[in-house]
Amino acid sequence: MSEMMSNKKPLEEYLAPQYSFNVVADPEGGYVVDYPDLPGCMTQVESLEEGAEAAEEIRTLWIETAYDGGQEIPLPTYPEEYSGKFNVRLPKSLHRALAEGARREGVSLNQYVVSLLARGDGQARVETMVKELKAQLGLAVPQEPQGNQGETALAKAVRGQVQEAPRRADVGGNPSGAERRGIEREGRNAPRRGPG
Repeated sequence: MSEMMSNKKPLEEYLAPQYSFNVVADPEGGYVVDYPDLPGCMTQVESLEEGAEAAEEIRTLWIETAYDGGQEIPLPTYPEEYSGKFNVRLPKSLHRALAEGARREGVSLNQYVVSLLARGDGQARVETMVKELKAQLGLAVPQEPQGNQGETALAKAVRGQVQEAPRRADVGGNPSGAERRGIEREGRNAPRRGPG
């Protein structure tokens, strides 16, 4: 045990880092303060004003007790940092539809996908709030159709964009339905020529 103690860092080095803690209202009154990184390190307080002082006191006592007992003292964890970049593999048809949507909007593919994600996430949040309100009011909440269960907000947004995309002529040069209707309209409006 003395070897363990001699290899340890000084207690002050364990006490120096800042650990995040949670303060949760107790249904029976008061608040519970706990440190997620320090197992079992928690206390109760009557008011929020007491919370910070009690949190520091219980953290110090927990670390001192673990140090004296030769136990491992975990380092604090911090919320994950995000780089703002990630790779996505998707079908070529979806890639094409997204690229065409970006071109129609006059923006980069990256900017277009970011706007779809933001719009889809916002829509999903609104839909969730509406469902919760309906449930609170006792209104029926319709189930998603079978084909849409588990569909992501991005998929819904992209599906909406793909459905809005204009139809193109097929490979053989035959006009699409919209183009045929345009040709038919032009034909109706063209002056009629009678037999010579």
